[in-house]
Amino acid sequence: MSFLSLLLLLLFSFLPLSLSQQQPPPPKGILINCGATEESTIDDREWLPDTDFVSGGTSKNLTIPVTVPTLATVRSFPLRLHTKYCFVVEVFRSAKYVIRTTYFYGGVNDGHGSPPVFDQMVDGTFWNVVNTTVDYANNAASYYEGVFVAQGKTMSLCIGSNKYTDSDPFISALEFLIVGDSLYNTTDFGNFSLSLVARNSFGYSGPIIQYPDDQFDRFWEPSRDNDSTVSENRNISVSGFWNVPPLKVFEAALTTTKVQPLVLNWPPASLSNSMYYIALYFADDRNSSSRVFNISINDVPYYRTLNVTPAGACVFATQWPLRGPTKITLTPAVGSDIGPLINAGEIFEVLDLGGRTATRDVIGLSMVKKSLKNPPLVWNGDPCMPRQYSWSGITCSYGPRIRVISLNLTSMGLSGSLSPSIVNMTGLTNIWLGNNSLTGPIPDLSSLKMLETLHLEDNQFSGSIPSSLGDIEGLRELFLQNNNLTGTVPNNLKDKPGLNLRTSGNNFESPPPS
Repeated sequence: MSFLSLLLLLLFSFLPLSLSQQQPPPPKGILINCGATEESTIDDREWLPDTDFVSGGTSKNLTIPVTVPTLATVRSFPLRLHTKYCFVVEVFRSAKYVIRTTYFYGGVNDGHGSPPVFDQMVDGTFWNVVNTTVDYANNAASYYEGVFVAQGKTMSLCIGSNKYTDSDPFISALEFLIVGDSLYNTTDFGNFSLSLVARNSFGYSGPIIQYPDDQFDRFWEPSRDNDSTVSENRNISVSGFWNVPPLKVFEAALTTTKVQPLVLNWPPASLSNSMYYIALYFADDRNSSSRVFNISINDVPYYRTLNVTPAGACVFATQWPLRGPTKITLTPAVGSDIGPLINAGEIFEVLDLGGRTATRDVIGLSMVKKSLKNPPLVWNGDPCMPRQYSWSGITCSYGPRIRVISLNLTSMGLSGSLSPSIVNMTGLTNIWLGNNSLTGPIPDLSSLKMLETLHLEDNQFSGSIPSSLGDIEGLRELFLQNNNLTGTVPNNLKDKPGLNLRTSGNNFESPPPS
């Protein structure tokens, strides 16, 4: 057996469909109307304002009329290179979510006639570049959709400025929709996620098919091909399938009037060099004919002798390499007495997950953030990932485990206290918090065995110096000058070999007379 044949056996499936025609319940999830200040109900679905999900940015109202209520406002963020702003949403761990972002510029950035180009990411995974210029020129909104599995109790959708961003990035709407376990279940979501390239209902010319026709509120865009024959109002009664395409996509099809190949240039956009998840959907509207055909993509065999019946069928590839323009060819098999057809298709780029900062470090940083009265506004999302968008004031090490190794918030105008939970960050080698207005005691940091530098000078720390600091073997610099510390300097610090210790400007007891 050739390698390609083995690949086909591993990657492809031909299964009957089974779709319920009952009215589905509203999709479960969270719908966020970005920039809105109050809840709203649109098409029987509740949209929430974004204030509980994001810190930073400015709510803005569009000054041009819109037909979709969620496009009337945006949240706009200041232009700062490689700074990310994140919406953090509580989710169910291990649940699978369709995340959809919607953008409609509406001229919200004064003096910029065209929308900015910027990045979006989910947790630590870079998703894609947001470029809405063409859609906006056509007075249309842009949306992006991906499938991600929740790795923890929260997920973050972040947007950030790249070197091409020339004005404030923005967002109009954000949706987190739970989908069934069976959907796209051949993807290893422990290592990958899916970014939608195209999802089309072929031969259909109506509005976008979505909820309630699609119970998970995926968008199926209309797609007609002038070189192919369209078959509509077909009496199809397909029965169920794990990707659960809506019944409506089978009411139209592209086909041929003769027993000849059907060629689709799909998806319409040229593709980057990557791996892609591809699913193609078929259902015949007759029992009496033999509609059998072969499928190839860019002249590479994709599936052979597909026999399409009224029960419906889907063929899919979990990872298929593509680059540039894509051509799908359906060729009648020998003995077939009717031409091929196709109803719908989905194609996703397969994204490598970007990794996540070690959980103990995330917990430690979150507690440090809570203990500060004015933490950095951009401390949201994953602290270390994506690399170009790591949090300000931290340094990370990258390897099998992603760790935070340095914390530098010198002269940041911070107030509040230093959380004892900082000891969760056991990879720390340097802590610089000098020249702020931090108060309260210095916590016991003796479990930070890797710590080499601790700078707490020019703050308002009070209480005594923990003698446990002397137990940190590798500590080389301890700067505590100009605080409100009391008591005495522990002997194990004064006598510690190689330690640069500075303690002047505190309220220590005077040594007893000799």
